[in-house]
Amino acid sequence: MPTTPATATHSSSNGTAEPIMLELVDENGTTIGTAEKLAAHQAPGQLHRAFSVFLFDEQGRLLLQRRALGKYHSPGVWSNTCCGHPYPDESPFAAAARRTYEELGISPSLLAEAGTVRYNHPDPASGLVEQEFNHLFVGMAQEALKPDPEEVGETAFVTAAELEKRHAEGPFSAWFMTVLDAARPAIRELTGPSAGW
Repeated sequence: MPTTPATATHSSSNGTAEPIMLELVDENGTTIGTAEKLAAHQAPGQLHRAFSVFLFDEQGRLLLQRRALGKYHSPGVWSNTCCGHPYPDESPFAAAARRTYEELGISPSLLAEAGTVRYNHPDPASGLVEQEFNHLFVGMAQEALKPDPEEVGETAFVTAAELEKRHAEGPFSAWFMTVLDAARPAIRELTGPSAGW
């Protein structure tokens, strides 16, 4: 995984990983504290800040990623371009750009905020719970992808019609349709009416 200024502060000097901390928030998205990443996802879950990124190519196709099989949460399922959690005191926008680069090896173009959505999605396979106040972002993927195999198992650009078929066949992340539906107004603004989103 590439080391960026944000990730460098989360590795200790002897090379061992320090616990990753997330921002806990109230129902209005106001920071109220921090929690260790895995603890925040254990049932019943603690409401925390997250982000979801939706990137499109010039034809208006959405970039999906299949999460790597080694992921502790929702391994091997398809999901949106990139999702994750800001570090405490890191802006959601900066976190979205950072993780997109770390996971896919690209810097998003025209990345723009697309609102927020609050949800509670248990993951039956792992027993973990997504209690998230999620910041949504849309933008363009205009560089060749260089996915990190520890994060991403596969990628695909899909039209709206192709996504509908893929989603019916599954498997997709528990949160995918919630974040996609919440981001649709901004997606339509970015891709135009002919893309069908």
